[in-house]
Amino acid sequence: MLVLGLVPARGGSKGVPHKNVRPFANHNLLHYTARAARGSGALDRLVLSTDSLEIAEAGRREGLEVPFMRPMSLGADDSPMVRVIEHALTEVESHGWSPDIVVLLQPTSPLRCPRHIRDAIAMLVESKADSVVTVNELPRDHSADYLLFRNADGTGRYCLPEGARTSRRQDARPTYWREGTVYAFWRETLKRFGTIYGEAFQLFVLDETESISIDTQRDFDRAEKLVLERDSGGWPSADRLKSRA
Repeated sequence: MLVLGLVPARGGSKGVPHKNVRPFANHNLLHYTARAARGSGALDRLVLSTDSLEIAEAGRREGLEVPFMRPMSLGADDSPMVRVIEHALTEVESHGWSPDIVVLLQPTSPLRCPRHIRDAIAMLVESKADSVVTVNELPRDHSADYLLFRNADGTGRYCLPEGARTSRRQDARPTYWREGTVYAFWRETLKRFGTIYGEAFQLFVLDETESISIDTQRDFDRAEKLVLERDSGGWPSADRLKSRA
Protein backbone atom coordinates (compact mmCIF):
# COMPACT_ATOMS: atom_id res chain seq x y z
CA MET A 1 0.00 0.00 0.00
CA LEU A 2 1.14 3.54 -0.76
CA VAL A 3 0.75 6.12 1.99
CA LEU A 4 0.67 9.87 1.43
CA GLY A 5 1.42 12.30 4.23
CA LEU A 6 -0.31 15.59 3.43
CA VAL A 7 0.63 18.79 5.27
CA PRO A 8 -1.84 21.67 4.75
CA ALA A 9 -0.40 25.10 5.55
CA ARG A 10 -2.05 28.20 4.14
CA GLY A 11 -0.48 31.62 4.32
CA GLY A 12 -3.42 33.69 5.54
CA SER A 13 -3.67 32.71 9.19
CA LYS A 14 -5.35 35.44 11.24
CA GLY A 15 -5.51 33.92 14.72
CA VAL A 16 -1.70 33.63 14.81
CA PRO A 17 -0.21 35.50 11.83
CA HIS A 18 2.53 33.62 9.95
CA LYS A 19 2.27 30.80 12.50
CA ASN A 20 3.58 28.12 10.14
CA VAL A 21 6.91 29.82 9.51
CA ARG A 22 7.52 32.08 12.52
CA PRO A 23 10.13 30.95 15.07
CA PHE A 24 8.81 28.18 17.30
CA ALA A 25 10.95 26.26 19.80
CA ASN A 26 14.16 27.02 17.87
CA HIS A 27 12.64 25.95 14.55
CA ASN A 28 9.11 26.37 13.14
CA LEU A 29 5.89 24.34 13.08
CA LEU A 30 6.73 22.78 9.70
CA HIS A 31 9.95 21.41 11.16
CA TYR A 32 8.14 19.50 13.89
CA THR A 33 5.57 18.13 11.47
CA ALA A 34 8.28 16.94 9.08
CA ARG A 35 10.34 15.43 11.90
CA ALA A 36 7.47 13.36 13.25
CA ALA A 37 6.46 12.27 9.74
CA ARG A 38 9.96 11.12 8.80
CA GLY A 39 10.43 9.45 12.14
CA SER A 40 7.30 7.36 11.67
CA GLY A 41 8.87 5.45 8.78
CA ALA A 42 5.31 4.89 7.56
CA LEU A 43 4.96 7.39 4.70
CA ASP A 44 5.91 6.97 1.07
CA ARG A 45 5.61 10.67 0.29
CA LEU A 46 5.30 13.81 2.40
CA VAL A 47 3.65 16.63 0.44
CA LEU A 48 2.99 20.22 1.45
CA SER A 49 -0.14 21.99 0.22
CA THR A 50 0.19 25.77 0.47
CA ASP A 51 -0.77 28.97 -1.31
CA SER A 52 2.26 30.82 0.09
CA LEU A 53 5.67 31.00 -1.60
CA GLU A 54 7.27 31.72 1.79
CA ILE A 55 5.74 28.58 3.32
CA ALA A 56 6.63 26.55 0.23
CA GLU A 57 10.30 27.49 0.55
CA ALA A 58 10.28 26.81 4.30
CA GLY A 59 8.72 23.42 3.61
CA ARG A 60 11.38 22.50 1.07
CA ARG A 61 14.08 23.35 3.61
CA GLU A 62 12.44 20.85 5.97
CA GLY A 63 12.40 18.14 3.30
CA LEU A 64 8.73 18.38 2.32
CA GLU A 65 7.76 17.97 -1.30
CA VAL A 66 6.08 20.97 -2.90
CA PRO A 67 5.08 19.63 -6.33
CA PHE A 68 2.26 22.18 -6.79
CA MET A 69 0.87 25.39 -5.33
CA ARG A 70 -2.59 25.54 -3.84
CA PRO A 71 -4.97 27.98 -5.59
CA MET A 72 -5.63 31.18 -3.65
CA SER A 73 -9.33 30.29 -3.70
CA LEU A 74 -8.52 27.39 -1.34
CA GLY A 75 -6.59 29.56 1.11
CA ALA A 76 -9.48 31.46 2.69
CA ASP A 77 -10.63 31.12 6.30
CA ASP A 78 -13.75 29.28 5.18
CA SER A 79 -12.12 27.00 2.59
CA PRO A 80 -13.26 23.43 3.38
CA MET A 81 -10.36 21.13 4.21
CA VAL A 82 -11.90 18.38 2.09
CA ARG A 83 -11.52 20.61 -1.01
CA VAL A 84 -7.87 21.21 -0.13
CA ILE A 85 -7.30 17.46 0.15
CA GLU A 86 -9.11 16.75 -3.12
CA HIS A 87 -6.99 19.34 -4.91
CA ALA A 88 -3.77 17.80 -3.57
CA LEU A 89 -4.83 14.31 -4.60
CA THR A 90 -5.80 15.48 -8.07
CA GLU A 91 -2.35 17.02 -8.46
CA VAL A 92 -0.32 14.00 -7.34
CA GLU A 93 -2.53 11.56 -9.21
CA SER A 94 -2.24 13.57 -12.42
CA HIS A 95 1.43 12.54 -12.45
CA GLY A 96 0.67 8.83 -12.17
CA TRP A 97 1.02 8.32 -8.41
CA SER A 98 -2.06 7.38 -6.39
CA PRO A 99 -2.02 6.62 -2.65
CA ASP A 100 -4.11 3.97 -0.93
CA ILE A 101 -4.01 5.82 2.39
CA VAL A 102 -3.85 9.54 3.16
CA VAL A 103 -2.58 10.87 6.48
CA LEU A 104 -3.47 14.49 7.17
CA LEU A 105 -0.83 16.19 9.32
CA GLN A 106 -1.72 19.73 10.32
CA PRO A 107 1.30 21.77 11.47
CA THR A 108 -0.76 23.17 14.35
CA SER A 109 -0.24 19.93 16.34
CA PRO A 110 3.47 20.14 17.25
CA LEU A 111 3.27 17.56 20.06
CA ARG A 112 2.68 14.89 17.41
CA CYS A 113 5.26 12.12 17.56
CA PRO A 114 6.18 9.32 15.12
CA ARG A 115 4.22 6.76 17.14
CA HIS A 116 0.96 8.66 16.62
CA ILE A 117 1.33 8.38 12.85
CA ARG A 118 2.39 4.71 12.85
CA ASP A 119 -0.38 3.69 15.24
CA ALA A 120 -3.09 5.57 13.36
CA ILE A 121 -2.16 3.83 10.11
CA ALA A 122 -1.98 0.43 11.82
CA MET A 123 -5.41 1.01 13.40
CA LEU A 124 -6.87 1.97 10.02
CA VAL A 125 -5.54 -1.16 8.32
CA GLU A 126 -6.33 -3.59 11.13
CA SER A 127 -9.81 -2.28 11.92
CA LYS A 128 -10.88 -1.97 8.28
CA ALA A 129 -12.64 1.26 9.30
CA ASP A 130 -13.18 4.09 6.83
CA SER A 131 -10.89 6.38 8.82
CA VAL A 132 -9.07 6.95 12.11
CA VAL A 133 -9.33 10.19 14.08
CA THR A 134 -7.24 11.22 17.09
CA VAL A 135 -9.31 12.46 20.02
CA ASN A 136 -9.09 13.50 23.67
CA GLU A 137 -11.57 12.37 26.29
CA LEU A 138 -13.51 15.22 27.87
CA PRO A 139 -13.88 15.44 31.66
CA ARG A 140 -16.87 13.38 32.77
CA ASP A 141 -18.76 16.51 33.85
CA HIS A 142 -18.59 17.60 30.17
CA SER A 143 -20.13 14.34 28.94
CA ALA A 144 -22.74 14.52 26.18
CA ASP A 145 -25.18 13.15 28.77
CA TYR A 146 -25.09 16.56 30.43
CA LEU A 147 -25.37 18.72 27.30
CA LEU A 148 -28.53 20.81 26.88
CA PHE A 149 -30.25 22.72 24.10
CA ARG A 150 -32.08 25.96 24.78
CA ASN A 151 -35.53 26.18 23.20
CA ALA A 152 -36.91 29.39 21.67
CA ASP A 153 -39.05 30.00 24.78
CA GLY A 154 -36.03 29.76 27.07
CA THR A 155 -36.73 26.27 28.36
CA GLY A 156 -34.11 23.58 28.09
CA ARG A 157 -33.96 20.03 26.81
CA TYR A 158 -31.30 17.37 26.81
CA CYS A 159 -29.29 16.84 23.63
CA LEU A 160 -29.55 13.09 24.27
CA PRO A 161 -32.66 11.51 25.80
CA GLU A 162 -30.43 9.39 28.04
CA GLY A 163 -29.18 12.58 29.69
CA ALA A 164 -32.40 13.00 31.64
CA ARG A 165 -31.64 9.73 33.42
CA THR A 166 -28.01 10.56 34.24
CA SER A 167 -27.69 12.09 37.69
CA ARG A 168 -24.29 10.90 38.90
CA ARG A 169 -20.97 11.92 37.35
CA GLN A 170 -19.80 8.31 37.57
CA ASP A 171 -22.67 7.22 35.31
CA ALA A 172 -21.91 9.71 32.53
CA ARG A 173 -20.60 8.09 29.39
CA PRO A 174 -17.17 9.02 28.00
CA THR A 175 -17.33 11.79 25.41
CA TYR A 176 -14.53 12.76 23.06
CA TRP A 177 -13.50 15.67 20.86
CA ARG A 178 -11.35 15.70 17.73
CA GLU A 179 -8.02 17.25 18.63
CA GLY A 180 -6.34 17.29 15.22
CA THR A 181 -3.06 15.41 15.65
CA VAL A 182 -3.71 12.76 12.94
CA TYR A 183 -6.46 11.98 10.47
CA ALA A 184 -5.83 8.76 8.54
CA PHE A 185 -8.22 7.59 5.87
CA TRP A 186 -8.43 5.48 2.75
CA ARG A 187 -8.34 7.22 -0.61
CA GLU A 188 -11.48 5.23 -1.37
CA THR A 189 -13.25 6.76 1.65
CA LEU A 190 -13.01 10.23 0.13
CA LYS A 191 -14.17 8.94 -3.25
CA ARG A 192 -17.18 7.08 -1.85
CA PHE A 193 -18.40 9.49 0.80
CA GLY A 194 -17.00 12.88 -0.11
CA THR A 195 -15.57 13.21 3.41
CA ILE A 196 -12.45 11.94 5.16
CA TYR A 197 -14.53 10.18 7.83
CA GLY A 198 -16.82 7.84 5.92
CA GLU A 199 -19.49 5.95 7.83
CA ALA A 200 -17.37 3.99 10.32
CA PHE A 201 -14.40 5.71 11.91
CA GLN A 202 -12.16 4.59 14.74
CA LEU A 203 -11.23 6.84 17.66
CA PHE A 204 -7.53 6.96 18.51
CA VAL A 205 -7.53 8.31 22.06
CA LEU A 206 -4.57 10.49 23.03
CA ASP A 207 -3.82 11.67 26.53
CA GLU A 208 -4.26 15.42 26.87
CA THR A 209 -0.60 15.71 27.86
CA GLU A 210 0.51 14.57 24.39
CA SER A 211 -1.70 16.75 22.24
CA ILE A 212 -2.36 20.43 21.59
CA SER A 213 -3.92 22.33 18.71
CA ILE A 214 -2.76 25.88 18.03
CA ASP A 215 -5.54 28.35 17.25
CA THR A 216 -4.51 31.40 19.30
CA GLN A 217 -1.36 33.14 20.45
CA ARG A 218 -1.92 31.67 23.90
CA ASP A 219 -1.97 28.17 22.36
CA PHE A 220 1.21 28.99 20.42
CA ASP A 221 3.07 30.12 23.54
CA ARG A 222 1.91 27.13 25.59
CA ALA A 223 2.79 24.66 22.82
CA GLU A 224 6.26 26.18 22.43
CA LYS A 225 6.93 25.76 26.14
CA LEU A 226 5.75 22.13 26.07
CA VAL A 227 7.87 21.26 23.02
CA LEU A 228 10.98 22.81 24.56
CA GLU A 229 10.40 20.86 27.77
CA ARG A 230 9.89 17.62 25.84
CA ASP A 231 12.93 18.08 23.65
CA SER A 232 15.20 18.92 26.55
CA GLY A 233 15.14 15.19 27.22
CA GLY A 234 16.13 14.40 23.64
CA TRP A 235 14.30 12.70 20.80
CA PRO A 236 15.77 9.88 18.68
CA SER A 237 16.82 10.91 15.19
CA ALA A 238 14.20 10.39 12.51
CA ASP A 239 14.19 7.53 10.09
CA ARG A 240 14.06 8.23 6.41
CA LEU A 241 10.86 7.93 4.43
CA LYS A 242 10.18 4.53 2.96
CA SER A 243 11.59 4.28 -0.55
CA ARG A 244 8.93 4.90 -3.13
CA ALA A 245 7.58 1.89 -4.92
